[in-house]
Amino acid sequence: MSMVKTPSTMLDLGTRAPSFSLPDPVTGRIVYRDDFADTKGLLVAFLCNHCPFVKHIADEFSAFAAEYQERGLAIVAINSNDIETHPEDSPGQMVTEAGKRGYTFPYLLDESQEIAKSYRAACTPDFFLFDNDFRLVYRGQFDASRPSLEAPVTGTDLRNASDAVLAGIAPTDLQIPSLGCNIKWKPGNAPDWFG
Repeated sequence: MSMVKTPSTMLDLGTRAPSFSLPDPVTGRIVYRDDFADTKGLLVAFLCNHCPFVKHIADEFSAFAAEYQERGLAIVAINSNDIETHPEDSPGQMVTEAGKRGYTFPYLLDESQEIAKSYRAACTPDFFLFDNDFRLVYRGQFDASRPSLEAPVTGTDLRNASDAVLAGIAPTDLQIPSLGCNIKWKPGNAPDWFG
């Protein structure tokens, strides 16, 4: 399996969650960051449909999301890939993917790629966990599994961080970057800090 492995940028802990207002192709509505202002925490996950790293964790992430949403964690996923060069990540395919995986969270399209830039998202999957004040407390891997490894997909790292947020305490500062396919930037649109 040939893949370009790109790690998270590891945005500074304490960073405030950038605002967003993005369309959800599944429901047709616009979803705002501030829709989640009265929650115990907010997880923003940068995903897409075609990436082998996302496919590797997608079913377990869907199960994780359903469980942690029940416990009060708000979750959104954002697809920022260039849909001209990667039509498998188009809005119609996002609807199909959300249905196939049983996503219970909004799966949003960042067509301009400005939200990915504001979060310094670099790869898919890339996870940003914020506390109830929208302050970044975790950015790192779902777990240590990878498509090329035989380790089971458990979500251990993100589960531990989310458990801490739901308990009102800070997750450990020892955080391992996520690793995945690079975000597919539009020609000339890659940010200066990327690559």
